[in-house]
Amino acid sequence: MSVLVYTESENGKFKKNAFEVASYAYEVAQLLGTTVTAISFNASNNEVLGDYGVAKVLNVSNDTLKTFNAKAYAHAITEAAEKEGAKVVIVSSSTDTKYLAPIVSAKLKAGYVPNVVTAPESASPFTVKRTAFSNKGFAHTEISTDIKIVGVSNNAFGIHEHKTTAAVEAFSPTITDADFTTKSVEVDKVVGKATIADADIVVSGGRGLKGPENWGMIEELAEVLGAATACSKPVSDLGWRPHGEHVGQTGKPVASNLYIAIGISGAIQHLAGVSSSKVKVVINTDPEAPFFKAADYGIVGDAFEVVPKLIEKLKEFKAQNA
Repeated sequence: MSVLVYTESENGKFKKNAFEVASYAYEVAQLLGTTVTAISFNASNNEVLGDYGVAKVLNVSNDTLKTFNAKAYAHAITEAAEKEGAKVVIVSSSTDTKYLAPIVSAKLKAGYVPNVVTAPESASPFTVKRTAFSNKGFAHTEISTDIKIVGVSNNAFGIHEHKTTAAVEAFSPTITDADFTTKSVEVDKVVGKATIADADIVVSGGRGLKGPENWGMIEELAEVLGAATACSKPVSDLGWRPHGEHVGQTGKPVASNLYIAIGISGAIQHLAGVSSSKVKVVINTDPEAPFFKAADYGIVGDAFEVVPKLIEKLKEFKAQNA
């Protein structure tokens, strides 16, 4: 009876959240006196999971599963949980996982709690702490079902090494055409840049930038910092930036270590979507902008003057500390 963890990957490489959920699963396994088994899909470096406490990896190598499919992945994870006799299944709180976790929950008749931020407070009763009310508060939730599914909030628990040797085992779940009632027709991804989900730093722009022609300084600042670029909802609605960069309650949630908002006033939906970021910096000409009340650091000033100076100083700092 091991703890099962679903480790997300893309193009054969594990995402950052895979190591976080593996770290979390190890803590749960220690609490329950058992080991961690991971399930991966078409990953090429499964052994690395051993660095984070995973004792066994069930590797699904199947060309039909190279593109994420919630129903098919959920079927495979369910079959893996039954094979391992897992009473606890750990997943991330990514957009993809929030699609598949409820399906797994229904199949296993398991209680599912997403957005969990700490290791379980108790094994009996099994109690976890999760964010609530758009990250404005916390809820201590007891999962009373026999099988439990925990969704770990991104960048909340952290990545912790627990060196062991992961035994990799081929796993072939019984996937059928019935698992592909919904299919991906096209996948449009930004290439060559840090993704919002995996980035430690996110640089985001709003309508204060006045137009898409001014986005060069956002991209330059992001490049200097090794950050992902993002935008507010009005910016994506106007077509200045792709919808994949829209962050907020109605877009992608952000839980980065540093979030820099430039020319964004801070509507309640935007603040709710970025509130999990550890440090928030705001640059805005309006000292009454709502974002300043939520920010850790604020600069009242014109972005077209502040950002170029910030880029210049950062480049100088990097050159001196290379």
